[in-house]
Amino acid sequence: MSKFLSFTAVALAATLSSFGALAKEVGKVGVDWLGNDIVIEAIADPKIAGVTCHVTYFERGIIDRLQKGNWFEDPSNNAISCSQTGPIVIGDIELRKSGEEVFQQRQSLIWKSVVVKRIYDKDNNTLIYLSHSRQVQDGSAKMAVSTVPLFGQDVTWKDGAP
Repeated sequence: MSKFLSFTAVALAATLSSFGALAKEVGKVGVDWLGNDIVIEAIADPKIAGVTCHVTYFERGIIDRLQKGNWFEDPSNNAISCSQTGPIVIGDIELRKSGEEVFQQRQSLIWKSVVVKRIYDKDNNTLIYLSHSRQVQDGSAKMAVSTVPLFGQDVTWKDGAP
């Protein structure tokens, strides 16, 4: 096998397996005869027990990849919905306005990823989850947001309330 084919096989395997330990596929909906699908994954916040986000993204089928000649890239489109799925226990989270990355998944070999960031809105006692596309160049405005209000909930802060 040539070095190029070896590299391509490894890169493709890395792209397909980059879904992370926290993501679990819970649904897949076919959208056309080309094999394109919308995938739904459940992502547990690694630092906040009791919060689960469901992220959707578009996965191109092999026929679509052959037709368009772009083997290693999926569209940036995504959506997110987060909710309380158990008692909320908040660990050591980042409290800056820029938040903290919770999850990342590649949408191409190098250039593009779908990212989920968590931001804590202290004034409104709410967790904000932002799903967006990160690209090396030509940044995308495709994003989605979901919130988990903590007001009135039984919330435990491991290190004390912020």
